[in-house]
Amino acid sequence: MQDAEYALRKEIIDTCRKMNALGINQGTSGNVSARWEKGMLVTPSGIDYDSIAPDDIVYMKMDGSYDHPLVPSSEWRFHRDILKKRKDVNAVVHAHPTYCTAISMTGRDIPAVHYMIAAAGGPTVRCARYETFGTEELSHNAVKALRGRMCCLLGNHGMIACGVTLKKALWLANELETLARQYTVALQLGAALNVLPDDEIEVVVEKFKTYGPRPKSSAA
Repeated sequence: MQDAEYALRKEIIDTCRKMNALGINQGTSGNVSARWEKGMLVTPSGIDYDSIAPDDIVYMKMDGSYDHPLVPSSEWRFHRDILKKRKDVNAVVHAHPTYCTAISMTGRDIPAVHYMIAAAGGPTVRCARYETFGTEELSHNAVKALRGRMCCLLGNHGMIACGVTLKKALWLANELETLARQYTVALQLGAALNVLPDDEIEVVVEKFKTYGPRPKSSAA
């Protein structure tokens, strides 16, 4: 096994454990994948994250085939389909955080009630229509909800967050759960919500492209 592949397998495991430590996932209900060569590395089905080893991570080709003693996550299909259709995505995190899942139970999208929604890529976080877990229909709905977005809710199920790296995908998953919690609390206040206009979110999306650590300008 290449050093780079082994490191990515370890990072997938670390991401799974961090999901649980952050409180955005419970037990083995979530799953994580990352693009590797002409396929993807994805968590196996039903193994406790504290006991999982790098060799347990399943390499799957984009045609859905794999050669591994363990079965891949039951949600491998939407991981594969997202990575196939989205060249801007290299990692996918799926979890069942409490507030995201609660909102998904209402079937509603999250509107632009906070400017951080721009991290999703647009003025809403869409909620994909419910379908049975692991099915082609669920994958289709998830890919549709992710058009122009980096995250979405899954109706009566949970959420998906994507990223160019595992670190970015996990960060977005945590930010999405924070936004869902804030939205839920705001709804409980009973007052009309102040939803930010689409053009403001477009401004913030652009500002986010240069947000974060970067080299100092050499200009005086």
